[in-house]
Amino acid sequence: MIINKTPLTLAEVKENTKDMENEIMQNYIKAFVKMSKSDAHKCADEIRALNNPKIKEEHIMKIIDFLPKDAEDLGKIFMDVTLSEEESNAVLEIVKKY
Repeated sequence: MIINKTPLTLAEVKENTKDMENEIMQNYIKAFVKMSKSDAHKCADEIRALNNPKIKEEHIMKIIDFLPKDAEDLGKIFMDVTLSEEESNAVLEIVKKY
């Protein structure tokens, strides 16, 4: 039975699975994790601070995992809603720091 579903960044998955001996998973994580867990938390906090109701927790985790470079890349994460140019630029400015 699933008690709680919480989206995680790949950085958090890396931290939570570091003691596992699954070589395939470790190789995947090594190939795709782009920032440390602490930086991922800082970036997520900055995005949350935008207080944008369109940006859900799942979006934040994918933004951190993919680190979009432009509005087109960001739009691929937001399939269910549309961000304005101003909203997109605010998120992208945060992502550029990391």
